Amino acid sequence: MLNFAKPEVEQFFQTYGIETFAVSPDETQLVYSTNISGKYNLWAMDLPRTFPYPLTFHNQSCQKLIYDKNGHFIVTVSDHNGDENGQIYAIPPQGGHLKEVRKVTGAKHEHPFLSKNGKRLYYTSNKDDETFMKGYVYDLETGKEDIVIHGQDAFTIMFDISPEENSFLILKFFSNTYTLAYAKCNNEEILLTPDKEVQHTVSEAVYVSETEIYLLTNYDSDFSYLAKFDLKSKEFHKVLSIEKEDFAQMNYDKTTQMLYLVSKKGVHDNLYTYEITSDRLEKIHTPVSIIDQFVIARSGNIYVQGSSSTSPMNIYKKTSEGWNSLTNYGVPGVKREEMVEPEVVTYQSFDDLPIEALLFRPKPENDNGHVILFPHGGPQKAVRISFSSLISFLVYRGYSIFAPNFRGSPGYGSEFKKMVEGDWGYGPRLDNIKGLEWLIERGYASRDRVFLMGGSYGGYMSLLLHGRHSEYFKAVVDIFGPSNLFSFIHSVPDHWKPVMKQLIGDPVKDQEKMKEDSPITYLEEMTKPMLIIQGAQDSRVVKAESDQIVEALRKINRDVDYIVLENEGHGFSKKSNEIHVYRKVLEFFDRYL
Repeated sequence: MLNFAKPEVEQFFQTYGIETFAVSPDETQLVYSTNISGKYNLWAMDLPRTFPYPLTFHNQSCQKLIYDKNGHFIVTVSDHNGDENGQIYAIPPQGGHLKEVRKVTGAKHEHPFLSKNGKRLYYTSNKDDETFMKGYVYDLETGKEDIVIHGQDAFTIMFDISPEENSFLILKFFSNTYTLAYAKCNNEEILLTPDKEVQHTVSEAVYVSETEIYLLTNYDSDFSYLAKFDLKSKEFHKVLSIEKEDFAQMNYDKTTQMLYLVSKKGVHDNLYTYEITSDRLEKIHTPVSIIDQFVIARSGNIYVQGSSSTSPMNIYKKTSEGWNSLTNYGVPGVKREEMVEPEVVTYQSFDDLPIEALLFRPKPENDNGHVILFPHGGPQKAVRISFSSLISFLVYRGYSIFAPNFRGSPGYGSEFKKMVEGDWGYGPRLDNIKGLEWLIERGYASRDRVFLMGGSYGGYMSLLLHGRHSEYFKAVVDIFGPSNLFSFIHSVPDHWKPVMKQLIGDPVKDQEKMKEDSPITYLEEMTKPMLIIQGAQDSRVVKAESDQIVEALRKINRDVDYIVLENEGHGFSKKSNEIHVYRKVLEFFDRYL
């Protein structure tokens, strides 16, 4: 009888990802962006067979994939080394060289879609307006291009066109909690919700006819719901809501006149169908906890890209016979039952606000007695029941992970989400500290066995918690987190800058508050060993944010390891970099056990 060694933590490093996917109109091909080769490229499978084959070798991330209506070509948006400046390319379904369609070095191209006849490409770009963006239509046959949307008072995205191309849907982004949707007919912009002065959001909108629009909004509500707007009568009315659920994604199947809706309920997603003609709502079971993307084929088949805490990102297909997995990504050599499902817990914060959190606890035989506090990014994002190789291998190695959805996290209503605006460093910080105290009181953590790690806003929070509450932590990891709110708001991309005042504050009027909430204010109190990680191409949190705090800490002889990834942005687009960083994180924590 052969005996095999227990799986090593290194096997978690070899878990691969999927960024996005698309299905050909006749459902004979599925194309997706994956790093199965170690770097992100486009791969495809000829359905119903699921054996993958490569289409591209450009080794870059992909943000969007679209087939033309006849399946003759695929439109794709890719950036360069994570710089988030997406360029638009086309490729034949059999793969090969990417053909440049719309490319301007240093500019961003977003949200492309094709006209009904497939001859015109619509997209949004900052190539002529870095702050507010413009919407363009590009004739694929003649090469002629026109500007059809002028962003003026807000960062503006063009995201749909009516069936006969008589009107457009545009989204004006003032903040994460204040986005307005308009239909542009000729030269008139028609607001789709009743009052633009009342802050609310529209996350999705879709034409079901030339004059009927369905949208997802939280206008006059704490949670988003399905609404309808009639372009003829200019009438808006609420159609459907579900208590304590935020509708977040929507697709329309014109063949069946069915809307497909994804809602966020705390840490997981739900999928529904809504039949317009009968007002019938039906919940659909899915094989995943979190739905990142879904496609409705002409046949009515549903394709879903998603994950759960013990299963990495995969693509699934639902037919009348049930769900089938088209990809089969897992952790090599590790069974799902060897991994850990998180406990969903709730505790009261310093002001009695209920905070939901995920608590990952290793199996008793692996437990090393240490807890890692893991504040999430965003800040208006959330930790959810999705797969994370970083969390999974740390738990497998014996660390408990505590990840709170502190105030500002979505999925708990608009009021909760707005609580972080203008308050990056008080309420959310104390939500995290109160969570630690809750863990300690219940025996889940010991005061002398707590680590701290976060990325993006979570990196910022890790720096701030270190500076203001260092007594709780043995060591700290910051992954591309802002260190100085004053320099941060001036260094973000130009189209972000109009929202910074509401999200963070005014550097003049709110000077004292922003100083109080800036981690760099508390250098002397940062006494514990640190590991700081930064992507050199990061356009969201630029390298200078990490440089300045590393330099300042080293001047006062603090113990700081600093890793700069020259060919990465705000994340990991290359598997070798991800593995390198994750190894360093594990080595760092193990050093201080």
